[in-house]
Amino acid sequence: MKRKESQRFCVLMLLLCLSVGEEMVNADSDPQPNFVLMMVDDLGIGDIGCYGNDTIRTPNIDRLAQEGVKLTQHIAAAPLCTPSRAAFLTGRYALRSGMASTGRVQVLLWTGCAGGLPSNETTFAKILQEQGYTTGIVGKWHLGMNCESRNDYCHHPNHHGFDYFYGLPFTLFNDCKPGEGTDVLADVQEKMRHVFQLLALAVLTLVCVQLTGLSPVRWRVIALLAVLYALGFGLWYFPFGLLQTWNCILMRNQEVVEQPMNLETVGERLVNEAESFIKRNHERPFLLFLSFAHVHIPLSPSKDFAGKSKHGLYGDSVEEMDWMIGRIVNLVENLELSRKTLMYFTSDHGGHIEDRDARGQKGGWNGIYRGGKGMGGWEGGIRVPGIFRWPGKLPAGRVIDEPTSLMDVYPTLAGLARGELPKDRILDGRDLMPLLEGKVQRSEHEFMFHYCGAYLNAVRWHPQNSKDVFKVHLLTPNFSPKGAIGCYDTKICHCHLGFVTHHDPPLIFNLSEDPSESMPLSPTGDPRFPEILRRVREAIEKHRETLTHVPHQMSWRNILWRPWLQPCCGTFPFCSCVEKHN
Repeated sequence: MKRKESQRFCVLMLLLCLSVGEEMVNADSDPQPNFVLMMVDDLGIGDIGCYGNDTIRTPNIDRLAQEGVKLTQHIAAAPLCTPSRAAFLTGRYALRSGMASTGRVQVLLWTGCAGGLPSNETTFAKILQEQGYTTGIVGKWHLGMNCESRNDYCHHPNHHGFDYFYGLPFTLFNDCKPGEGTDVLADVQEKMRHVFQLLALAVLTLVCVQLTGLSPVRWRVIALLAVLYALGFGLWYFPFGLLQTWNCILMRNQEVVEQPMNLETVGERLVNEAESFIKRNHERPFLLFLSFAHVHIPLSPSKDFAGKSKHGLYGDSVEEMDWMIGRIVNLVENLELSRKTLMYFTSDHGGHIEDRDARGQKGGWNGIYRGGKGMGGWEGGIRVPGIFRWPGKLPAGRVIDEPTSLMDVYPTLAGLARGELPKDRILDGRDLMPLLEGKVQRSEHEFMFHYCGAYLNAVRWHPQNSKDVFKVHLLTPNFSPKGAIGCYDTKICHCHLGFVTHHDPPLIFNLSEDPSESMPLSPTGDPRFPEILRRVREAIEKHRETLTHVPHQMSWRNILWRPWLQPCCGTFPFCSCVEKHN
């Protein structure tokens, strides 16, 4: 009897082991999904159809939302390019990597500067590389190039987990398009221009007086002053006067292929490169980060889209960008990759509402949300589109109103690729898959911190067991002129002292009832006010305990132009080349 029981026990254990083994084999044999991440530059959440726009045509983006999951409270970690993208790639607030500024300049200003994403940061591309993925970024980088020499590439995408890079090592600025003016320290340039005009007039006056014999100043002194003037003028002119050559360039991996770049063909070339990357790697797991140059100014839609929308150049650019996304989606489908490819669409932050000229508004529209690009914690600068599509894996047409972050993409990709998250640092992103699949109904983000530069502007609180979401504004930018809805006098809002107002008590809004942030709660009339303020202050204290000192990448020393760091095709300073393309 005992022998039979022993035999039965052995048989049962054998069957159990076989069953577990089979499950483990099946789990391990699940193909790793591909990832196509699409990030638009400066796109307002109100610019696309599936988020409420009924005048700009975005059928391809709308289709992604219909066939996937749409996030309505998707939040950028910063209201400007460089810090937002640093947080996106690392899953950490930009302050943790030193990519947050304490001064007026919050983004990198030259390709030839020393600041950038530190080499000790672990991007999601690095994690996927370790899991056997082929990784590529096509488009905008804007997170630095070199540290000490023109060829060390310490901040380059190739050193941050991307096997392949084609695109803009920097970003678009008005300087890239002749006739559009300048964006780089425009007020400083104007003052320097006046100073050198006055100095030139002074030197010429001395020469004229000397020629008439009325001046006791010797020619040697005048010559010395002229030399000093020429040196000073060169120190101003070469960094600023040649900005198109220094910043508006295209690279393939570590080679400059066009300097300056042809704006009219950049968009087409980027989408062609993205398609080529997918075709080359469609038989193995891949990550493609398509980082659009659209719709950042200067706007240069191709001739096929120019004049076709109801909203001028900006609308034309949005519709062209939507067409490019349609090309990528169609390629994924034609290669029969849809059911094993997670596609993601977003913007790095909100639209730039102060950017306008005599022709009218040049930047985006942020819908019902207050503020825009660069405006601290106001919703219009940080609430962005967020769409995930994965047929067969994610439910079609699902809408999620819970707070989520661009930083959440980091742990989500790592988990799906079966990669290991870094254990030696704090991550601020949360895995989105349970929420996207509908396995849970609430976001893991109870508190979210909204920075402008290195300054904490606002805190979002989503209380447990509540549908409410509160926003507490500690400080807000000073709009100008008085009564305006943006910083039109400075063209973009600043974060530092003198340009902001500290609120005591803070402004508190219930975003669930007042998403446009127009009706602050009363400090004395609303019984919830003290509790909200207490809980948020406790969260801020705990958050600040997690911050450690790191090298400051956005200091003046690191963001100013250094000629020996400047990427160049040809012999510096005679940098010039044109890429051959079809």
